[in-house]
Amino acid sequence: MTEVANGQQLYAYKAIMKVPGAPSFLLYNLKISDIIFSMKIRTFFSVLLCKMTKSALRLLGRGGTDFPGLIAMGLYHNVLGELSKGVTCIIVTGTNGKTTSARMIEQVLMDGGLSYFTNKSGANLITGITAEFATNATLSGKCTKDYALIECDEAAFKEVSTLVNARAVIVTNVFRDQLDRYGEVTHTLNNIKIGISHSPDATLCLNADDSLTASIAEEVKNPVIFYGVDTPIYTNRVEEVSDAPYCIKCKHEYIYDYVTYGHLGGYRCPACGYHRPQPDLSVSKVVATDTDKSVVEMTVDGKTYQATINLPGGYNIYNAIGTVAIGKALGLDTPMVIRSLSEFSCGFGRMEKFTIDDTAIRMILVKNPAGCNQVLNFVTNVTEPSVFVVCLNDRDADGTDVSWIWDVDFEQIAEMSDLLDGLYLSGIRAEDMALRFKYAGVPESKMKVIKDYETLMQTCTAQDKPVYIMPTYTAMLDLRVKISKLYGFKNFWE
Repeated sequence: MTEVANGQQLYAYKAIMKVPGAPSFLLYNLKISDIIFSMKIRTFFSVLLCKMTKSALRLLGRGGTDFPGLIAMGLYHNVLGELSKGVTCIIVTGTNGKTTSARMIEQVLMDGGLSYFTNKSGANLITGITAEFATNATLSGKCTKDYALIECDEAAFKEVSTLVNARAVIVTNVFRDQLDRYGEVTHTLNNIKIGISHSPDATLCLNADDSLTASIAEEVKNPVIFYGVDTPIYTNRVEEVSDAPYCIKCKHEYIYDYVTYGHLGGYRCPACGYHRPQPDLSVSKVVATDTDKSVVEMTVDGKTYQATINLPGGYNIYNAIGTVAIGKALGLDTPMVIRSLSEFSCGFGRMEKFTIDDTAIRMILVKNPAGCNQVLNFVTNVTEPSVFVVCLNDRDADGTDVSWIWDVDFEQIAEMSDLLDGLYLSGIRAEDMALRFKYAGVPESKMKVIKDYETLMQTCTAQDKPVYIMPTYTAMLDLRVKISKLYGFKNFWE
């Protein structure tokens, strides 16, 4: 139908061109009408087929998070640009913490009574983002919500930003991640910089404690809000290899006044003077932490607030203060934003908690050395005997290079052998994980490889002790499908 309609207009255009003295304005207006007509028709069919494809996949019990967007883009590659017009867009990007930060910001939007949608399923490439926009649009391409909260893969950001005019962008951090896909940290940082260069109207919320992320501010004209943590988070930290030990300006080694985790903290270069900028808002004190939450003091606009963060883990303290920064960028009420931190529900697989047959199970995504070490900071501080499960896959979405497991301080697991009631290993590369734990010093008698996820979950739910499951991305998706099927929990895309 589109080809027929466009063909008819092209025929009319050629006919007018043959008329001697045809008015130039008529020819110009016909060209414009051709473009508008084509865009509207293609938008209509892109949205329609996207909605139909997504509905069909849901009926089949499939997630349908990326494929419908691929269909839409196949009909009209730039349909995202049409669908995002007139929408206040918030983009969350960076290596670690995107999904949890997005869930925290979503709670803020909900509590603020704002009309919004978000790619809750975690489909953060341009296809998944396009599918969410199409799902929340009329067939004419008009978005039905005022706000779009977009979790965006840092490599995809440079393309998404050419089509989506963001009002606010938060960059959580930059760490080494999936070397086969992202390369070194400078490559990831450059992708983010390109995305920001396409976002001239965005207020940037940057992590002041990350020397890589903070450096972006010197190269842009955007308004910048720095956020950070002014104090160490952990009493005892796991040993980590820094992803950014040298000054991004002059390559001299940094000096740290304190370290929160990884290469984050109070850095300064003794050679050129580059240093952590003073945050506009920050966590000034960690009051208490346990296996369910953290209580901190935040300083915002010279005022001190006590905040309860409804998730444990030091990295979630960063996600929380970053959320407050986004609230400030959007002009929202700070006390309301801080209250929301105690109410939000975690994203699937990110500290997600299940109780199955009286067994407490917590699933925590791991995907790179920095993130995995922070999970270990959490699980190695448990005070009761526990069962640990690690699921390692090497599919494209996980990163095909799994050598990163040798940069993780799994020795910490071996050192808590009196609390380690069992260690189960699963996933495509379970044997590699078993070898890593063997070299870490975990007794082989405490380890068992279970490849089948149904058998694995049956083993986990038979435990009378807490179970901590640490899967890579595709293993997490497979496990969530199995948990939903076996025990009646919501699917990960719901």
